[in-house]
Amino acid sequence: MILLDQLEAQLDVLNAKSLRRRRRTADTACAPRVTVDGNPVLAFCSNDYLGLAAHPKIISALQQGASLYGVGSGASHLISGHSRAHAILEERLADFMAPHIESARALYFCTGYMANLAVLCGLAAVSGRDTEIFSESLNHASLIDGAKLSRAQVHVYPHGQVLALQSLLEASSAPTKIVVTDSVFSMDGDLAPLPAILALCEKHNAWLVIDDAHGFGALGEHGRGVLEHFNLRSPNLVYMGTLGKAAGVGGAFVAAHATVIDWLVQKARPYIYTTAAPPALAHALLTSLEIIGGAEGHARRAHLQELIAQLRGDLRLQRWTLMPSTTAVQPIIIGDNAESMRAAASLYEQGIWVPAIRPPTVPDGTARLRITLSAAHTHDDVACLLDAVNTLETRA
Repeated sequence: MILLDQLEAQLDVLNAKSLRRRRRTADTACAPRVTVDGNPVLAFCSNDYLGLAAHPKIISALQQGASLYGVGSGASHLISGHSRAHAILEERLADFMAPHIESARALYFCTGYMANLAVLCGLAAVSGRDTEIFSESLNHASLIDGAKLSRAQVHVYPHGQVLALQSLLEASSAPTKIVVTDSVFSMDGDLAPLPAILALCEKHNAWLVIDDAHGFGALGEHGRGVLEHFNLRSPNLVYMGTLGKAAGVGGAFVAAHATVIDWLVQKARPYIYTTAAPPALAHALLTSLEIIGGAEGHARRAHLQELIAQLRGDLRLQRWTLMPSTTAVQPIIIGDNAESMRAAASLYEQGIWVPAIRPPTVPDGTARLRITLSAAHTHDDVACLLDAVNTLETRA
C-alpha cells in the first residue's frame, strides 16, 4: 500500500540518522530503582525531582479522593466537571503563589501542554493578529506550538540574550506584547535571566509568561519555584507550573492576576473544550502542596542540592561536556546521535537508565545524555552513576 510504504520509507530515514524513538515499559512505580521491560534498573530519567510520585501520603490521598469523588469528572469544567476538589486545589495554589503574583488566582489544567496552549492563545485573543509574541529560542514544544496556534506575530530571540529581546521590544508597537520563556530549560538545565526579562516587560508594558515546569516545587525556599528563587513579583506575570514533576501527581496550573484567570476561563479553548481531570488527582495534589511547602519539602530540596553538587564535583569527563546547570537536570553533551545512543545502551546494559536525547528535541550536533536527579536518590546511587559514566567516557 502506497501510504504505508511512504511511512516505512520515512521511518527508515530516521533509523539511518539514529533518530527513531522507541519506548520502554516500566513495570513498577516511578522511583530511582524500577523494573523496566522486566529488568531491574537504577533510573536517572524521570522528572520526579522531589521523589513524591510514590509517596505513601499522596497515594493515600489519591485513594481517599477516589472514594469521595469517584474516578472521572464526567464533563468539562464549564459544564459539570468542576468539582469541589478542583476548586479547593485552585484556592490553595493561588494562596501558595500569592507572595509573587498580585491578586492571585489559579486555574487547573489536565497537562502542562494544554496550559501553555491556553495561555498563549488566550492572551493573544485580546488583540488577535495584532499581538506580538517574543519567544525564547529553546522554549518547550508546547510554547512553540501555542505561539503558532495563537496566530500572533512571533519573534524568536536567541537563548538567554536579553539585549536581543530588548531590541525587539523597543521596535514593537503591538497593542499586546507577550514575552514567553521556560524558567529551567528542560534539556540544558540552566535558568532564564528572569529578573532582567521581567524588568523589560514592565518597561514595555508586556506580559511575561513563564513556564516553570522544571522549577515548581524544586526551587525556592518553600518550593514556589523560580519566582521565589529570584524573588520576583509583578502584575505582568503569568505563571505556569506543572504538577506531574516535582509535585508527583499530574496536571498543571496557571497562576496570574484574577482578571487574567477570568479572561482565560472565557477564551482559552484548551480549557473550555476538554473534560476536566479526575477530581481524585486534585485531591491528592493538596497533600503534595503540603509536603512541598513544609519541612519535608525543604529537606528534600536540600538533599537534592547535595546530590547535584556530588555529581558535578565527581564527574570526570575528557571528551564529553557537562552542561553548566545548578538544577536537577544535568545533561552531558556527546554530539553525535549514534554515539549518544550507544552510550545510553551501554549504561542500560549495566543496569543504569539514562536517556539519549537527540534532534529535534535538541539542536543538531548536540545529542546528549540527560541525567535527572531526584531527592529519592541516595549518595550511593549517584556514586554508582558516576563510576559508570566516568568509565564509559574513557572507553567510548
